[in-house]
Amino acid sequence: MSEAKNKIDFKMLDHERIGGDYVSFKLEDGALVKVKVDLDRVGIAINYKNPDGTPHYAINTSVKISVIPNDRTFSVEKNLKDKQTPPPSQMFS
Repeated sequence: MSEAKNKIDFKMLDHERIGGDYVSFKLEDGALVKVKVDLDRVGIAINYKNPDGTPHYAINTSVKISVIPNDRTFSVEKNLKDKQTPPPSQMFS
């Protein structure tokens, strides 16, 4: 079998969001969980169909989750510079 027959070619499709950006959930403790799903890349196969004859899609997604505590507080360490990973050139010296 040739290499070309082993590949599925896709045409990239543009997309637009329908509805709100987030789905929100309120937890028992009052915290709010917000979930956002994005489509990173969508394509439709141009040289392949599903066995039932329907179009074949390739879809790459990403998920962003935000948790907002009931008291809406958070903490960070004072000395963030001391906690950062050094640049790669300094990691192995």
